Amino acid sequence: MDKKKLILIGGGGHCKSCIDTIVSVKEFEIAGILDIKEKVGESILGFKIIGTDEDLHRFPANDYYFLITIGQIQNAGLRKGIYEKLKSTKCRLATIISASAIVSKYSTVGEGTVVLHGAKINAASNIGENCIINTNANIEHDCKIGRHVHISTNVVVNGGCVVYDECFIGSNSVLINGITVAASSVIGAGAVVNRTLIEPGVYVGNPCRKIEK
Repeated sequence: MDKKKLILIGGGGHCKSCIDTIVSVKEFEIAGILDIKEKVGESILGFKIIGTDEDLHRFPANDYYFLITIGQIQNAGLRKGIYEKLKSTKCRLATIISASAIVSKYSTVGEGTVVLHGAKINAASNIGENCIINTNANIEHDCKIGRHVHISTNVVVNGGCVVYDECFIGSNSVLINGITVAASSVIGAGAVVNRTLIEPGVYVGNPCRKIEK
């Protein structure tokens, strides 16, 4: 079976994690990476940067898949903007799930989302489009994760939680059962979210407290 050709968009550190995950899946062949003009010609883990996002027209939508490999800390704007550009030009987005991840057959994972090594998504959970489910993240049963969300390394999202669009959930943080996190919120590393967060903002600590609007 021929592998699907894949173009990566973004050549930073997150791209390296994505490449490692893509190689583990063996479904896609990485045809190249798009990044800023100054990096064209460089290589990342043996894969060349072949252009910028202005070169998308060179890759016919029927022949290629695309994955946004730009990281997301706090603001989801850049990843969201590229996602919307790809959708407007009818490009196909890849959904990548690591060979070492555990994803229930009773859950769903949206297009453009990457699920990295060791992550777990339990039964009846729904993951939106263009998300990052990072290394060893644990999303329990009956959770709903919105679009353009980054669930960072070793996060625990307990059963029945709702995380709305464009949130960043920092490493080692814990969301207790059944809580909701408002759209565009940032949860700091190691925070414990023990109540529903109605207003967007930056939340840190155990129990979490709001430090910014």
